[in-house]
Amino acid sequence: MKMIPLFKCRNLQQAVGFYTNVLDFRLKYPEATADDGVIDLISEFGELQLTVYESDRLFGSVINVWIDDVDSRFKYYVSRGLDTTAKKESPVHQGPTDQTWGTREFYITDIDGNTLRFCQPSNS
Repeated sequence: MKMIPLFKCRNLQQAVGFYTNVLDFRLKYPEATADDGVIDLISEFGELQLTVYESDRLFGSVINVWIDDVDSRFKYYVSRGLDTTAKKESPVHQGPTDQTWGTREFYITDIDGNTLRFCQPSNS
């Protein structure tokens, strides 16, 4: 299992500058820009994602958890009592979903707004 934190930033360009110029991270995808909305960074210590978020209203953090089989993991959590009714409007909270960016994902958000995003590369 691999976890990648996602940090919310008010100014993505400034945040990328800080992490790359000060903390010695580098762009995982050199062609990425702040206009993408999400930037993947890597360093000798691991990976980090930065995303732009312009509100103070959302509480909680996001962690991307990379696993081999999101479908089996989702079924397992449902068998352990995972209740998906609180986020009926969110398909990725209802079960694994193929995303346009090439991953298959489902999300679990706790009562404090912290979200685990279970991800695997799409097979297609």
